[in-house]
Amino acid sequence: MASLRIQPTRDPNRYDYSSSTGSPERNVQDELENDFFQQSANDSSTSIVDDGKDTEDEELKQFEAMKVSRTTYLPPELLFAIFGRLTSPQDLQSCIFVCKSWARCAVELLWIRPYISKYKSLESLARTIQMDHPSFPYASLIKRLNLTTLVESLNDGTVLALSACNRLERLTLTNCSNVTDTSIMPVLEHNPKLLALDLSGLVDVTDLSMNVIAKNCRKLQGLNITNCKKTTDASMVAVAAHCTHLKRLKLNECDLITNESVMAFTKYCPNLLELDLHKVNKITNQAVLDIFWKLGHLRELRLGHCDLLTDAAFTGIPQRPYESLRILDLTNCDKLTDDSVEHIVEIAPRLRNLVLAKCRLITDRAVAAITKLTKNLHYLHLGHCTQLTDQAISNLIRACNRIRYIDLACCQRLTDRSIVQLSTLPKLRRIGLVKCGNITDRSLMALVNSTRSHPCALERVHLSYCTNLTVDGIHDLINSCTKLTHLSLTGVNCFLRKDLTRFCRPPPAGKYPRISIFS
Repeated sequence: MASLRIQPTRDPNRYDYSSSTGSPERNVQDELENDFFQQSANDSSTSIVDDGKDTEDEELKQFEAMKVSRTTYLPPELLFAIFGRLTSPQDLQSCIFVCKSWARCAVELLWIRPYISKYKSLESLARTIQMDHPSFPYASLIKRLNLTTLVESLNDGTVLALSACNRLERLTLTNCSNVTDTSIMPVLEHNPKLLALDLSGLVDVTDLSMNVIAKNCRKLQGLNITNCKKTTDASMVAVAAHCTHLKRLKLNECDLITNESVMAFTKYCPNLLELDLHKVNKITNQAVLDIFWKLGHLRELRLGHCDLLTDAAFTGIPQRPYESLRILDLTNCDKLTDDSVEHIVEIAPRLRNLVLAKCRLITDRAVAAITKLTKNLHYLHLGHCTQLTDQAISNLIRACNRIRYIDLACCQRLTDRSIVQLSTLPKLRRIGLVKCGNITDRSLMALVNSTRSHPCALERVHLSYCTNLTVDGIHDLINSCTKLTHLSLTGVNCFLRKDLTRFCRPPPAGKYPRISIFS
């Protein structure tokens, strides 16, 4: 009779991860081989032995079923890298139900930058982060918050609830004009790790909030207070002295800001890369000179509508290369002459974007200096520079053949000759020729014929008040420029016909109803 062996009973709820035990290791295959050798040659299998094998197979299946997936033991860093590639929030929500480690990572990614498009969503978020015993520390998970989609409904009450967050790194409240110091201050006090803050358009924010920034947000790298008209030099000097890691600063339209604030930032924040002083019209030459003396790594400088500036602001800049400067905006600095442009090009040879719109004193001599930028120049704005001629534009195009955008609005001395030259630019995407009244269909044909040598890349064309154009010329342009998405023809008489205006885009609110824009 075949020998009867009793199999040891395994606890199905116990899984031992160790490969060694207190007794010699015995695996399933060893046990099967022992059973085989314990039988004599003449023994025949009995039902008892068969039952034992069946039991063993069932136990093996149970043992395999008890194994935990290897994905459960992936480190959090790897899970974050994998989950970060999921574009759908629904997919991340599904990951929450796999196991605890997956849930922790998925929840953090879902909450790190919550998307809030409706006021009800914000109310729900506010209730959740104020819960006494939440499943996860939601308030601590939020790092980026953008509430610009709730401009009309956002107020101090809802923003105040966000003070429960304590790890915010980016907060954007652009144009949320109902928000004041009352709610901003507590949020700033609870978030010392803030790196970027956008309060642009918050007209009722005052020095009180700015002083909290100076006191508590020492790691701040980006600050935008555009149109915060109640902020003064007193608080800005404090921000400059304490937030010394600032790299990006926008003070646009802050009417009370003067040289004192600008010079404080140049003194205490030497790592500034972007400085926007658009319409900070109290600053003078002294502030601009201080910027160039102390901010050697500046990449972007905007001084549009700072109408107190003269040539002395730029001709006094030290003779050293500013290799990092890529963008310079001098819109409506109408006291500047060719001397300023020549010196700017000399010290900043790698300028990519140069805006000289409404600098009415510049002439062909300034354009001759700009040609030294050669292939580095991509964007050039010369609108309302009424003294420019065809010869200057021709020289410019031959030297700077990588221009992508050029604005020559109201340059009324220009003729078809300039546009023929512009048509040779292989990368030209946008062109502004508003009120260039001398151009005709010949200019359009030049743009059309350019496609024979290279595909037309034009995307936006502004031809408003170019009264000599015809329907046939525009028709050829549209058919040839397949990438064209925007065409403005306001004031072009032949396009005031009802059968054509019905294709126009509706004019913006408060604008003249005869605006003709096709897009």
